[in-house]
Amino acid sequence: MNTADAKRVLETALICSQQPLQVRDLRTLFDDRLGADTLKVLLQELQQEWAQRGVELVSVATGWRFQSRPEMREYLDRLHPEKPPRYTRATLETLAIIAYRQPVTRGDIEDIRGVTVNSLLLKQLEDRGWIEAIGHRETIGRPALFATTKHFLDDLGLESLDQLPMLENPAQQADVLSSIGEMDPAVQAEIDMPLKSRPISPSASDELFFLTGTPS
Repeated sequence: MNTADAKRVLETALICSQQPLQVRDLRTLFDDRLGADTLKVLLQELQQEWAQRGVELVSVATGWRFQSRPEMREYLDRLHPEKPPRYTRATLETLAIIAYRQPVTRGDIEDIRGVTVNSLLLKQLEDRGWIEAIGHRETIGRPALFATTKHFLDDLGLESLDQLPMLENPAQQADVLSSIGEMDPAVQAEIDMPLKSRPISPSASDELFFLTGTPS
């Protein structure tokens, strides 16, 4: 199998998958004969090959996926003119507090917002898969500690919370979460140097033979 064929296999798997695929998942396509570094190089090359198209290859919290570019959204929306229900301001502010200050309890959120938090609001965010209880604070009543999920990052097109804009005001943070889906997150995977610029170890030599059919 040459490099072009390997990229074709990766491309097909990623396009057909309904969920992001991690590098370890992609390695199974080649019976683990390609290492993680080699696959990252191939994925980077695929990113470049799709750079001028309406669909892009990105790395998010749970793996790699193809997705439409933000600038294509207005055209795709014409296929489905019904607008999805918008989240209330209270919901977005609650989500922003959890995202920026996690882990937090319901009491922490109420102290920051200055109002009571409806339990149905938290359940809505949990049902959406954006937040989860990750433990309890060791205090009276042992209140649940909430944090965001990898699914939350995936929906925003982010790899980590570090990519959220640095803002202190909860209202501004909520504004970011309400519009970030329309922004280009410019997510780029951290790719190791190209294979040809690295010393070829015995395992890398085997990978090179697998891709080219030519012993090193």
